[in-house]
Amino acid sequence: MSAYRCPVCEYVYTEAKGEPHEGFPPGTSWGDVPEGWCCPDCGVREKPDFEPVPAG
Repeated sequence: MSAYRCPVCEYVYTEAKGEPHEGFPPGTSWGDVPEGWCCPDCGVREKPDFEPVPAG
């Protein structure tokens, strides 16, 4: 599964973990996260601003 990082605060959304307190259970793919979703840590960046985290 993939992960995506907020370029402002370094928060990482991991598909395997999801974000249950945001309504995304473990296993929720990045494609299923709404486009207008904001970073839950800083609230500054929206989903299109997140960057893929390289595997490894």
